[in-house]
Amino acid sequence: MKYVDEFRDPAAAKDLIASIHKMAEQLGCSWKIMEVCGGHTHTIYRHGLEHLLPEAVEFVHGPGCPVCVIPSGRVDDAVWLSGQPGVIFTTFGDMMRVPGRAGSLLQAQAQGSDVRFIYSPLDAVKVARDNPDRKVVFFAVGFETTAPSTAAALAYAKKIGITNFYVFCNHVLINPPVRAILETKNVTLDGLIGPGHVATVVGSDHFQFVATEFRIPIVVTGFEPLDILQAVAMMLKQFAEGRCEVENQYSRVVRPLGNPEAKRVLEEVFTPKDSFEWRGLGSIPVSGYRLSDEYESFDAEKHFDLPGAVVADHPACQCGLVLTGQIKPWECKVFAKGCTPDNPIGTCMVSPEGACAAYYSFGRIPQILADEGKPE
Repeated sequence: MKYVDEFRDPAAAKDLIASIHKMAEQLGCSWKIMEVCGGHTHTIYRHGLEHLLPEAVEFVHGPGCPVCVIPSGRVDDAVWLSGQPGVIFTTFGDMMRVPGRAGSLLQAQAQGSDVRFIYSPLDAVKVARDNPDRKVVFFAVGFETTAPSTAAALAYAKKIGITNFYVFCNHVLINPPVRAILETKNVTLDGLIGPGHVATVVGSDHFQFVATEFRIPIVVTGFEPLDILQAVAMMLKQFAEGRCEVENQYSRVVRPLGNPEAKRVLEEVFTPKDSFEWRGLGSIPVSGYRLSDEYESFDAEKHFDLPGAVVADHPACQCGLVLTGQIKPWECKVFAKGCTPDNPIGTCMVSPEGACAAYYSFGRIPQILADEGKPE
């Protein structure tokens, strides 16, 4: 298949759904499958896939939304940086409304900070080149998917001699939080829908530990409806055959060893941090990136004396439990009440990849309310 509409073909979807129902009936069990990436969550709920599959197949949500996992303290550091004299603070749009204790970057902008929404880290380098008398900071966020673009921008800035460009690095690694969830006693999962975008960089073999150490099948998956359905079918087939393997449904993009050039530039520019604080998971060793010694002159955390406080999440927010698959978004006590996309309390509601935003945006509220009103 070559075109997007082929991955949304109703006839092909009908055949896959029938196959999944048949396998589920033959197996006679139930399965809890975590979609690690927020992009998968939105595909599932945008297209109503959860209603088309057998009740025995339950989706739960994972930590693969890069905005959602950033803790409030790091957002507060970003807001503090944006308010420093002579600073131009650059960021992707999805970070503008993320709330911290000190407010959001959008609020900082409204109060006079020079916060600029950009599309690429290279745009931030251009801002630095065009404003040599200012310090330009880029808020680097994301998994191994987006880290290569930050690395490429840093390599370019170094090559052309830019000295007023800094990166506030919040890039994180996908395997440590997945491992932390699988090791959590009160989380039981039967399979994982693996993050296709991350795998384009690191490769499908990167997730071998899930199958070998935890004896759980994982299918690296694309982001169209037929991708998700095919991944579920592949996983049920593994269950039926008693296998626990890494399979690559997204073979049109993902290779077993990933992208060698992207991995090379990551290794050159970044090095793993001793630990990184995750929303909902706490501090996880060797789970984030910092700039390597060769690029430390671009490191905002070395150039600026950041507050660096660890800030507790809003007491009513249960994003951490959503991100680890322990509750569904509608089970959060403020979902669709105090917390909405217009007034988000937590990152899972503000992020375009957040599970709470998916539930809210794709009409799951009326069904939830109707279910709550039914007699036991």
